[in-house]
Amino acid sequence: MGDELHARFMLPDTIHKLSREERFSYARLLAFMARVDNELTVDEMAMFEQRLGTALLSPNQRAMIREALKSPPPLDECLAGLSDEAGRLALRDAVLMAAADGEVDDDEREVLEEIITHLGLSKGSLDRLLSWTVEGYSWMQSGYDLLNDLSE
Repeated sequence: MGDELHARFMLPDTIHKLSREERFSYARLLAFMARVDNELTVDEMAMFEQRLGTALLSPNQRAMIREALKSPPPLDECLAGLSDEAGRLALRDAVLMAAADGEVDDDEREVLEEIITHLGLSKGSLDRLLSWTVEGYSWMQSGYDLLNDLSE
């Protein structure tokens, strides 16, 4: 029962199943995304670090990604090493990062649309991902509310 419960309640993700090169490209794209609006908020940095943790990069690769955070490579370089699956995962997490500060500005939206075009995804992809993100943040907020209610 314990293993079944654990498997059922783990957050589904497949980033760790990507090749090492794809995980590195994924992380580079997130570093690029973090700097799109030339402002790195605490919420964006927290999301970046959390997602970077799922990529299981070597210490050397992590150091390179942190350098990319200071001076991001061009978007086309970040996209070049992504398979379709890695690209969709990176897009999902780029949307989460863009929304982490509570707002997706025009520059972030433009980059997200460029990623969608590069991946050959449907026209409504960004709206669908943003709706999913809002639902997810709402779900998380209800969890915080529940925790506060438990103390009463």
